[in-house]
Amino acid sequence: MDRDSFRPGPLAHVGWEPAGDRWDLVLVRDLRHPPQRVWAALTEPDRLAQWAPFLADRDLSTPGGVTLRTVDGDQSWPDAATVRRAERPTLLEYTWGDGLLRWELDETPTGTRLTLRHRIADPTLGASMAAGWHLCLDVAGHLLDGDPVGPIRGAEAKEFGWAELHTAYAERLDQPEP
Repeated sequence: MDRDSFRPGPLAHVGWEPAGDRWDLVLVRDLRHPPQRVWAALTEPDRLAQWAPFLADRDLSTPGGVTLRTVDGDQSWPDAATVRRAERPTLLEYTWGDGLLRWELDETPTGTRLTLRHRIADPTLGASMAAGWHLCLDVAGHLLDGDPVGPIRGAEAKEFGWAELHTAYAERLDQPEP
């Protein structure tokens, strides 16, 4: 696909789950690829670099420390992170900044149902995060399809429909009380 013609796909199923004094933003997407292929896109640094909002300094398929560099244009910021659980190819959980990302992969007859739970303290950021993850997961889908468009991160996301996604997800997400 020509990067300039990239447009976001349909909205993901999105919702909230309480998590102690925080909230899990939950996004569910169906992908046309088996869990092993999706797992590789979630864990291998070279593949993450093509769709994720960060760069990883090592493969995420084993527990332990890792540095995730958040990227926005020519700038990046390192965050110490920890892979807490890595159960190939069904569950990956790691910290990122003050959040927790949990990726659940369930095999379906047509591929994989991917459930992302992003634990956050400030639920007013939900629509922003949903819009960002939506774009990242659309880009990951193209990568898995063998039609890479390159990462869409940070401020650049505004050029690819982020504002419209933000508005749509804000309507879908009744912001929970902090």
